[in-house]
Amino acid sequence: MKKQLIVIALLLVSATTFAQKKEIKTAQKSIKSGNFTEAITTLASIEGLVDKADSSIKEQYSLILAQAYLGAANNDFEKLNLAANLFEKVLLNKSSKYVGDASKGLEEVGVALINSAQLDQKNQNYIEGSKKIYRGYTLRKNDTIFLYYAASLATDGKDYDLAINRYEELMDIGYTGISEEFYATKKGTKEETKFSSKTERDLLVKKGDYVIPRSKFTKSKKGTILKNMTFIYLNKGEKEKATELMKKARAASPNDKSLMYAEAELYYTSGDMTNYKKIISELIKSDPNNPDLYYNLGVASSRNGEKVEAMEYYSMAIELNPDYAEALINKAQLILDGERTIIDEMNSLGTSNADYDRYDVLKEEKNKLYLEALPYLESASRLRPESMDIVKTLKGIYGLLGMDTKEKEMRIILDQN
Repeated sequence: MKKQLIVIALLLVSATTFAQKKEIKTAQKSIKSGNFTEAITTLASIEGLVDKADSSIKEQYSLILAQAYLGAANNDFEKLNLAANLFEKVLLNKSSKYVGDASKGLEEVGVALINSAQLDQKNQNYIEGSKKIYRGYTLRKNDTIFLYYAASLATDGKDYDLAINRYEELMDIGYTGISEEFYATKKGTKEETKFSSKTERDLLVKKGDYVIPRSKFTKSKKGTILKNMTFIYLNKGEKEKATELMKKARAASPNDKSLMYAEAELYYTSGDMTNYKKIISELIKSDPNNPDLYYNLGVASSRNGEKVEAMEYYSMAIELNPDYAEALINKAQLILDGERTIIDEMNSLGTSNADYDRYDVLKEEKNKLYLEALPYLESASRLRPESMDIVKTLKGIYGLLGMDTKEKEMRIILDQN
C-alpha cells in the first residue's frame, strides 16, 4: 500500500511539473508573438504551483514573467519595477543557467526606465520620472549621474522630502559630478571634436585623423546640490537647517564660487541684504569686470534703502555694459523716486508770493530729475521695445517736459499695442 501511495505521489509531482513547464512554454510563445498580457495571465494561473517547484523552475518562471512585464510595460513604472525585481530574483543564484538572460533583461529594464523618465520630464511628470530614473540608478550604480537627475526631478516636482533624501544620498557617496571629457582637433582644420571616451579619441589620433588631443574636467555639481538643498529647506520653512548646511559647505570649500553664489542667494531669499552684499563683494574681488555682480549689489542696496550706494553700483554695471537694460531701468527708477519728496512739498505750499516762488524752484528741480532719468529710459526702451511700461513712463515724462512730438510718438506705440 505504501509503495502504491509513493507511486501516486510521484505521478502527481510529475504531472504538476509537466503542467508548470507546459504553461511556461505557452507563455514564452505568447511573448514571442507580442502577446505580453496573455503571457502574464498564463503564468498567473500556475503561480501557486511554482511556489512548491524546484529552484530551476522557479528561476525560469521568474525570468519569463519578467520578460512579459517588460514587454507589456511601455511607460508603466509598476510593470518595469516588477520586471526588474523578477530579473534580480533570478540573479540571486549566481550559478543559475538563466543568469545570462536575466542580466540582459535587467539591462533592458534599465534602459527602458531611463528613456521613460526622459519622456516624463518632457511631459512635466517630474515625480514619476524621478521614481523611474532612481530605479534605473539602483540597477546601474556606477552611473551616479542618474541619482543626481532623480533628485533634480523630485525638486522640479516640488516633492521636497523625496528630493532631500536623494540629495543626501548623493552627499553620502561623495558625488561631485566631475567627469573627464576628451577632445582632439580634426587634422588640417581648426574643428575640435568631443569624443565619448579616451579610447575612441586616442585611436583616431593614432590613425592620424586627429591631432592635438586634450582633456578637461567638468565643473563640480556639489555647489548646485547644496544650493538646491538649501532652498528646499527654506521652502520648508527650515531656515536654520539651510544656513547651517551652507556654513558647512563654505567651510569645506571656502573658495568655491558656485557655493559663494549659492550662499548669496540664500541670504537674498531670506532677506538678509547685509550678508548678501558681503558675499557679492567677495565675488567681485575675483571677478571685477562682471556687471551682474555690481547690478546685484545695486538691487541689495536699494532694498536696504541705501539709494546713494545703489546708484553707484548701477552706474558701475552700466559702465561695464552700456546695454544692461535692468541696470538702466533701475537707475532711472531711483532717480525718479526723488520726485515724491518734491511733489509732497509742492502740494503743501500755500498761496503767498514766497510759496509761488518756491513752487517754481521745485518744478525746475522736478524737471531736472526727469531730464536726468530720460536717457536711461530711452536706452532701456531701445533694448526692450516690447515693454509698454517703459513707453508709458516715457510718454508721461515727455508730456510733463512739454516734448509734444516725443509724447505723440509714444502714444502711437501704445495705441498699436
